[in-house]
Amino acid sequence: MATVVITGGTGLIGSAITKHLLVKGYKVIILTRSPEKYRVSPGLSYAKWNIQEQIIAPHAISEADYIIHLAGAGVAAKRWTSKRKKEIVESRTKSSALIVKALRETPNKVQAVVSASAIGWYGEGEDRSKPFVETDVAASDFLGSTCKEWEASIEPVVSLGKRLVIFRTGIVMSNEGGALKEFKKPLHFGVAGILGSGKQVISWIHIDDLVRLYTRAIENNKMVGIYNAVSPHPVTNKNLTLQLAKRVRGKFYVPVFVPAFILKLILGEMSVEVLKSAVVSCCKIEREGYVFLYPSFKSVLQQME
Repeated sequence: MATVVITGGTGLIGSAITKHLLVKGYKVIILTRSPEKYRVSPGLSYAKWNIQEQIIAPHAISEADYIIHLAGAGVAAKRWTSKRKKEIVESRTKSSALIVKALRETPNKVQAVVSASAIGWYGEGEDRSKPFVETDVAASDFLGSTCKEWEASIEPVVSLGKRLVIFRTGIVMSNEGGALKEFKKPLHFGVAGILGSGKQVISWIHIDDLVRLYTRAIENNKMVGIYNAVSPHPVTNKNLTLQLAKRVRGKFYVPVFVPAFILKLILGEMSVEVLKSAVVSCCKIEREGYVFLYPSFKSVLQQME
């Protein structure tokens, strides 16, 4: 089977993709700053890269048939200081530049690069009759401009003759962590925390669907360009929170609205992202025949542990 090199391979999404590819018989090489920390297993190995020094182990590039590029500092991991915002942007653009540099300088047989992006590209939009589509221009806010730079930084692989697929990913739902874990936290205390008005629309995707989309992008050479990786049925923050509370706590929870000004005090500029609506269309990927395992948030709850 083919060899897939993955950046950001030890994170939530990268780990899930790695597991899926190994089951399917692919060989996987994960790029990391400290490959010695990880144990090699059948089909899985680790190779060194350093974004700041702009180095990648040459064998990883020469052995690769495909590259999945997920690397980037967590957008919601820390408060958005000027330093953190710079780190968020450069962790994406510099890692892309390193991939482009390696493909240009190292003889290789890479057929395609599949890169992450985010629906932060689109900014605010709550009109369900006019969801955002892939041809819409980038928002002028921080995440919009970040996504624009991110996508532009990996685009040069096309001039090197590589097929490029970019997934603008929504909020990822997983039992292993990420957003769902954060939504569950107040429920440990019997509190269903509704953010702001709760009317803001969340465009999301289950991690199993996201993994299948990345695999499909590798295996289907007709896939090219940008796709929204979101489920067909976005959900409001209030609806999501109350559905989750009922699933986790039954009747034993208290809905509590967390005012927008409190979120702004706690999160700073990042509060904009939890308070805004983003209705994003998945019609393009559905037209190409993809059928979602988890089309509705109800279907996510039904498989929750």
